[in-house]
Parts: sequence; structure tokens; C-alpha cells
Amino acid sequence: MKNFGILLALLIIGIGCSTSPKISTTVLFENGTGPYQCYRIPALIKTQDGTLLAFIEGRKTDCADFGDVDLLMRSSKDGGLTWSAPTLLVDNSTLQVGNPAPVLDQTDPNYPQGRLFLFYNTGTASEHEVRLGNGERRVAFITSTDQGTTWSTPTDITSSVHFNASTGSASLDWRTHANTPGHALQLTKGNYKGRIYIPANHSTGDPQDHFNEYRSYGFYSDDHGESWHTSVDVPVPSSNEAIGAELPNGELMLNIREQNGETKRRLIALSKDGGATWDSPYFDEALMSPVCQSSLLFFEGKNNSYLVYSGPNSETKREKMTLKFSTDYGKTWAKSFEVYAGESAYSDLVQIDGDHLGILYEEDQKRVVFVKINPEAVPPD
Repeated sequence: MKNFGILLALLIIGIGCSTSPKISTTVLFENGTGPYQCYRIPALIKTQDGTLLAFIEGRKTDCADFGDVDLLMRSSKDGGLTWSAPTLLVDNSTLQVGNPAPVLDQTDPNYPQGRLFLFYNTGTASEHEVRLGNGERRVAFITSTDQGTTWSTPTDITSSVHFNASTGSASLDWRTHANTPGHALQLTKGNYKGRIYIPANHSTGDPQDHFNEYRSYGFYSDDHGESWHTSVDVPVPSSNEAIGAELPNGELMLNIREQNGETKRRLIALSKDGGATWDSPYFDEALMSPVCQSSLLFFEGKNNSYLVYSGPNSETKREKMTLKFSTDYGKTWAKSFEVYAGESAYSDLVQIDGDHLGILYEEDQKRVVFVKINPEAVPPD
């Protein structure tokens, strides 16, 4: 009995020490289910009333980027514990629609309950062909004023945010284009409060070795989507998919994929003018990455606030989906949590409430999974 008591005490201690930051895990999209063979490119947002909306590309025939691709959405009204059935939002016939980038406009006096924007791209050819000048990529958005229940007809803004010879500017030969992908953002501080901002990337002119004609940039509106402007390019060759977060000092940070894979690190660009221009970009040595998208979020918790990063924690493979937390706005990363050890790729982050965040990520090239997490339960590294 004495030995049994010792074993029982050790078991209780072990249980107490192994408390996981994970609150719940839900598979939202499984390849081969419904009319789609593949689901990719997750995006995640919370509406004014607290509803979570998860967006995804539904790829009809295979997992290729170009083809018959639709945009779908699922919603949760209980903080991510249960979810609605998928809803079809945008169908571009047999062509591509993708790169969902949702954002909530909370400052438009015409919509006191907030207005959701969902930005997306359409394409007439593969990325390779568009880089060569054969085909085009366009940019559009739809809106919702009832927390994502119904959506407007599309508004095409290509000529305002993505220029090329066919849309009015032969001097700016921008060919490929991609919204963030993942959530966009609305600035909340200082002179640029209310600005809707969508990080993006394009290719400039003829293809170069190692994708060095790629550049990250952003497009934005200061009048609730009535007119649009573009930033200058981030001045780093091969800068590609980007996602942004507003820091407490009002700076906008972009976290950027390096398409040529030379540094195996994430590229960081900061802006003091609301994302119109960029200070000296740098590679963050603490954020290793294969050539892949990642996500970024400023989490304002009840007890602590963190800049949160999610992405594959590997230099060579899309694997080890990991969250990293910074308490000094990205100068250092104080703690981390491996969400999934296996193959994992694109992800997006959302703040659910003052105690929880959510991550939606691609797992094993088979499914897209939502995990609810308590950041305070993540121990320091």
C-alpha cells in the first residue's frame, strides 16, 4: 500500500505538470470530403459579435494552386468548439479564386455593427504562366454586414491595387499577385486609425532566377473601401507572401516569406506611416522557416500581451507547426509551443477572447485543423 501511495502521488504530480495549452482540436476540412479533393490556404477572423469565421480554398480536382478552385467558409459561435457546415462564398466557374484575406471594418459610421471585407484573387493561368506574361491575376472583395451570414456581390479593385499593361499602366508591369494570404487588418492607433490594410505581393517584369522579381507590398483604404492606394515595395528581392500586425507603438510590422529560400529565415519590415513606406528590413534569426507562408497576430490578453507567430519550425521541411510568443514586439521570442510535430504548412491566427487564441493550419497535406490554445499555459523556453 505504501508503494501504491507513492505511485499515486507521482501520477497526480505528473498529470499536473503535463497540462497542455491546447483547449480543443477540430478538423474543419478533410481532403476528399464534399465536392472537393483538396482544401488549402486557411484564413481566420472574429466578427463584432464574437463569431469565428474560417475561410478556405476548396480545390475541385487536386491540390494544385491553379484550377477549379472555390472559396468556402465555416463559422463558430462558441469560441471554436463547434462549427457550421461549409458555405460556398465565391465560385469562378472552372477557374481559380483564392488567397482569402478577411478583415473587419469597425470604424465606418454607416455600419455600427461592423462590416466584413473578404479580399480574394482570381486567375486565368498558372503562376508560372502569369510570371511569363501569359494570363492575369485580379483582385476583388465581397462584404457582409450581418456577421458573415450573407455577402455582397463582388467589387473588382484590380486597376487600383495591381497594375500591369492590360489594366492601365505599362510602366508598372506587375504580373503575379497574391493577397496576404490569411487575415488582413485595420489599424487602430494614431494618424492612420481606421485604415484597412492588406499585405500582398506581386512579380515585377520578366522572370528572374530564384524568383528575384517578387516583391512584397501592401494596399490600403482610408475611406472604408471607396478608394485604394498602394505602398512602395519592400526593397528585398524574392520577398513574397506577407502578413501584418499593428504594434502597440502604432508601427505596422510585416512578416514575409523569402521565396528563394536563401536565408531560411523570416523577413521583417516595419512602417511608421501606416504601411506606405518601409524602414530597413531585416531577417529575424529566431524565426527559421522553409519556403512557406506564416501568420502573425498581436494578442492582447487579460494578463499579458504577446506578438504571436505561427509557422513550420524547420529550415528545410514544412513540418513542426509552432507558435512563438514575444513580449517585446518581436525583438526576442520568450516562449514557444509546438502545435503539431508532423507535416504542416500554411496557418492563420485569431484572438478568441482575453484568454484564448485560435490557429487554423494545414496538416499532413490531408486536412485543415483548428486548435484553441491558452497562451498563459505555454511555459517560457
